[in-house]
Amino acid sequence: MSKTSQQNTTTDVSGVSVIHTQAHSSGLQQVPQLVPVSPGGGGKAVPPSKQGKKNSFVDRNSDEYRQRRERNNMAVKKSRLKSKQKAQDTLQRVNQLKEENERLEAKIKLLTKELSVLKDLFLEHAHNFADNVQPVGTETTTTNPENSGQ
Repeated sequence: MSKTSQQNTTTDVSGVSVIHTQAHSSGLQQVPQLVPVSPGGGGKAVPPSKQGKKNSFVDRNSDEYRQRRERNNMAVKKSRLKSKQKAQDTLQRVNQLKEENERLEAKIKLLTKELSVLKDLFLEHAHNFADNVQPVGTETTTTNPENSGQ
């Protein structure tokens, strides 16, 4: 199965080229693509967010410029404070985890000592128990002198 397709490219006034593709009888599809605005073709493509903005000279003494700078300065301060707070929170969390780790390591040492003591007690008890148990078939009968006359 081979598909036949045709492509026609047109460019509108904003510098966006539209490719019209026709495959079989499905109709035309429009696919917008970014194309450099300069006719030389060597420039960068202009993203849609920047197409409406003009790079005109901004008067640094204008109220609009001052407001924009003030908003930007506030945003920068807010961002820096947020970053500093995040770093402090991270450092605090690190310190908490270090303290918890130290407590847990101390608990491990204590439990290891306790385990060692309990093992020693168990082995001593097992050794004593083994000494008191006699092998089967070598039982000695002892007569109790109090019970012998009755």
